[in-house]
Formats: sequence, C-alpha cells, structure tokens
Amino acid sequence: MPTYLTPGVYVEEVQSGARPIEGVGTAVAAFVGFAQSGPFHTPTLVTSWDQYTQLFGGFTEGTYLPHAVYGYFANGGGAAYVVRIGGSAEDSSAPAADGGRHRPGNRAAQPVELGGFLVAARPGVTGVAVEVADAGGENPPEDRFKVLVRQGDQVAETYEASTRRNVKGYLVTQARGSQLIEVTEQQGAAQSRPANQTVTLPDAPAAPAASGSGEVSRLGAAEYVGDTAARTGFGGLETIDEITMVAVPDLMSAYRRGDIDAEGVRTVQLAVIAHCEQMGDRVAVLDTPPGLSAQQVRAWRNDEAGYDSRYATLYYPWVRVFDPAAGRNTTVPPSGHVAGVWARSDAERGVHKAPANEVIRGAVDLELRLSKGEQDLLNPIGVNCVRAFPGRGIRIWGARTLSSDPAWRYLNVRRLFNYLEESILLGTQWVVFEPNDDRLWSSIRRNVTAFLTEEWRRGALFGRTAEEAFYVKCDRDNNPQESIDQGRVVCEIGVSPVKPAEFVVFRLAQFSDSTSLIDE
Repeated sequence: MPTYLTPGVYVEEVQSGARPIEGVGTAVAAFVGFAQSGPFHTPTLVTSWDQYTQLFGGFTEGTYLPHAVYGYFANGGGAAYVVRIGGSAEDSSAPAADGGRHRPGNRAAQPVELGGFLVAARPGVTGVAVEVADAGGENPPEDRFKVLVRQGDQVAETYEASTRRNVKGYLVTQARGSQLIEVTEQQGAAQSRPANQTVTLPDAPAAPAASGSGEVSRLGAAEYVGDTAARTGFGGLETIDEITMVAVPDLMSAYRRGDIDAEGVRTVQLAVIAHCEQMGDRVAVLDTPPGLSAQQVRAWRNDEAGYDSRYATLYYPWVRVFDPAAGRNTTVPPSGHVAGVWARSDAERGVHKAPANEVIRGAVDLELRLSKGEQDLLNPIGVNCVRAFPGRGIRIWGARTLSSDPAWRYLNVRRLFNYLEESILLGTQWVVFEPNDDRLWSSIRRNVTAFLTEEWRRGALFGRTAEEAFYVKCDRDNNPQESIDQGRVVCEIGVSPVKPAEFVVFRLAQFSDSTSLIDE
C-alpha cells in the first residue's frame, strides 16, 4: 500500500485478478530447401509469395521449394520461415549468374540407369564409362556380375558385384569407396541384374569452389540437419517459437537427381521428426519418394521408413501443378500445399477440425489417381491420401499421424494439444515468483478454466457440458508442503478432444407398414 502524507484525492491503479489466456497462432510453416538466391542457413520470415520472390527468387527448374511456398500461400498460408540450403553459411546471397537456372547443391551428373541401379560420375570426373560383364568363375549365382569402370582407355576400378542388399558385394555398398562413380538404388524398381553392356556416363560438373572460410559447399543429410550451435539447417529453427509445421520439399529433388540416396532420405526425415518431437510444438509434413505405386508406398512405409511418431504426418501421392520455369505442368511433392490447407482450415474452422476433405488449390491433377481399394491399404498405416473426386476436385482424404498409439492417431488431436499447451504456457508466465498459496492456485484454476471453457464453446472439446469436456485441479491435494518447499506449483489439466468422423455409416433398412423397427 502507498503511504499518503498530504491531504488530497489520490487515484490508484489496481491490478486485476483476471489474467486471460489468449490462444496462440497455429499455422506458421517452416520450409527447408533450394532457392535461386537469398541467404544460406538463415530462417527468413516471408508473409506472401511476392515477398518470397524478392528475397529468394522465383520458380527455378529442378527445385521444389518455390512450388511448396507458392502452394502454401495459395491454399491459405499466412506466414512462413524459409531456410535456404545447398551452400555453407558464409556463401554469398547473390542471384545465380545463369539467370536462375542454377540448382544450389546440384553437383552430380545426370545418372544412367543400369537394371535397378542409377550410376553417375562423381563431381568433377570426366570421361568415364561403365561396363557390365559376367561374373568370374563357373556357374556364378544369378545376382552376381562384374562392373568395370573405365576412364579413357584404362580400366580404373573393378567390382565383383551383387544385386542383393544384405551381402558384402552389394553394388551400392561397394561403390561408396569409388573415386569415379556414384551408385544409388532406383526407388520403386526391382533390383535386377543389369544386362551386359557398356555405357558412357555424362560428365559431372566440377565441385563448387571453397567459400572464404575454406569450407566446401556440401549436400548430404548433414546439410539438412544442420547444427544447433551454428544455427544451420533444422538447428536454426529451434529459436523460432511460433513455427507449428515443418516441411522439406527439396529433399525429394535431391533424391531424384541422385544427390542423396534412399538411406539419406530416411536420415533426413528422421531428423525432421526428431526436431519436431524435441520442440514439442510442431508437426512434420513428410513426402513419399516419387514414382511409387500404392503397393510400393505401403512397402516403403512399413519396411523401409517405419516411422512411428505422433509429431509427423505423411502424404501421398504427389500433385501436378503448373511450372512457370518450364512452361508446362510438373509433378511436385504435396507438403507445401498441404501445409497451406492446414492454415486455411485453422482460420476457417479452428485447429480442432481435422484438415481433411479440403480442396488443394492449384493442383490440376495427381501423379497417380488412387482407388478406394488402394487407400484401404494406406490409411490404416498412417499414409494420408490425396484423392480426385468427380465434380469435387482434388482433396486431402486423410488426417492421421504416423503414431501407432490410438490416442494420438488423429492429426487434429495432436495439433489441438500443441495449441492448448502453448497457449497455457505463455498465458501463465505471470505465475512465476508469485506467493505459492491458495490464492495463487485459485487464480490459476480460474484463468485456465475460463480459457478451456471458451475452447469448449468453440467446439474444440467433446462433452455436453464444460464439466464433461475438461477438468482443472490445482489445490492442496496436488500441491503438498514438500512441493511448496521445492518452489513448485502443480496444475493438473485433463481435456477430452473431439475426434474426426472418419467413417460415416448410414444404416438403411426396408420395412413395410406391418413391421416395426427396434432400436439396437
């Protein structure tokens, strides 16, 4: 209380006991990929497609980041952070000298198909030819063959190779030590023995020059994952609290060109998932590899990827959109467009609404049109399908996470909890260092209850009454003296989230006037 020494009239400002909790934003995306220009490894906020083009350039042939950002804003996205990769943190942000056709990080030559393998010359290597011949010895196994790598007129490397992944002679494994060639699996194709032949590999462009620090630009899993201390890759996103979804569309452009192999794809996607799990307030939007059938996606999801996380989602198939850089339609990963749909659904209906049965704006077709039977294979394993429906456009037709836990099966439940947790966390910062007594506990109960009551009225929580939808407990029962002595305040909150009507069943029966229906 202030001390008054002189007679007069005084006005005092009284701190209100009510400190309302405000809901946080739920739709801020982060995109990691290749761009025509702009700073490397610096999360940069963009709020429109025009702003993106000013900072990072427009559409660039062979990259998916511009399509992802364009699709995000076209579908309702309002803000996004862009991280440009493909070079060291010290590289210049000047536009490419080739008028925007340069693809950052693209240092590999066009690969050549051999059976179920893709073979390319290593960066800076020229004049390379690969010969496939019969394996030595009598009656060699069907999976065995010989690979001769020639540079000029000389045989520089020889491999006794196999098509079997689990043996020492597997060609991809052996070629990792090659100085001349790079060999990757052709995703979705059967690993068959290449026919006897000799092919000349296209020359690879020289490796990029070293930056001022002496570090060479690199493109591997580490380029995406980055370093938290150096604020590169995903590590640079850890300091930005408002991000709620993360997509890496150009992981698939690097894979398609052969800059990164199937193992690298899995490494990067696992790193995205780990980042989202560690942050606890964002969800990964993952893409499947290109060119896969429904059966191949099922096999990839179960046998190769095997992800199990309540902080990740997966969408299939890819979508076809117009590519201004090429002047024709092209197929791109759906993650950017999907993130925009999430943002649109949040704005129009709320984060508790599953972002599905929503039209993808800008999608003119799909890489593959799925049937109901094919989706029957994918939906139970957490692959959210994009479907084309006559007269209803191209729509997202799935809303699941990649979690095996039924409690976290649905995407809207995960994102609702993220929203509630972050809102309550930010809205109760005033509690720190307050006297830890019954008055404080009562204030916490009152403020949290008011916030959750409003969410229930908006339809975010399930229950005919607020008491059925949630409870808030903060009293002497969960704040005993030993907890008070440790300086802790414990508030227990339970909520009942709404879940989507994923399977709608109408039961029809035929009856006559002389029969009656009995409710089951």
